[in-house]
Amino acid sequence: MSDTRQGRRSDPAYSTVDRQTATGWVGFVVFAGIMLMMLGGLHVIEGFVALVKDEYYLVGSSGLVLSMDFTAWGWTHLIIGILAVGAGVGVLAGQMWARIFGIAIAVLSVLANVLFVSAYPIWSIIVIALDVLVIYALAVHGREVRY
Repeated sequence: MSDTRQGRRSDPAYSTVDRQTATGWVGFVVFAGIMLMMLGGLHVIEGFVALVKDEYYLVGSSGLVLSMDFTAWGWTHLIIGILAVGAGVGVLAGQMWARIFGIAIAVLSVLANVLFVSAYPIWSIIVIALDVLVIYALAVHGREVRY
């Protein structure tokens, strides 16, 4: 009775399941999952605007870092957005594949927004900053949310 932790370690219920204590960083990972879904929604909006109303953006497609038609940019943002929403749902479910996929999608989102920054600078910079937070949360603290 002097060492109760020793008795628990020999208990089969504790030795077969790797139990990890949750820390305060779990909330940061949940934040990352929600942000992935929200950023996906922003990408979808940005994609629809590029598809429907090319003249909304102040710079012509020739003024972008990567000179592409706004219809191509619209589809790019739309696809990234849909994938980001799916990754966010998976992160909230605690799936390992979703963490890896979420990091990859956030990196793609950063690259797309760096290339799109001259068309919509403030929006792109905000999305890049939020993507960096998502990458950090999933890479460093993501394993705390697995089930």
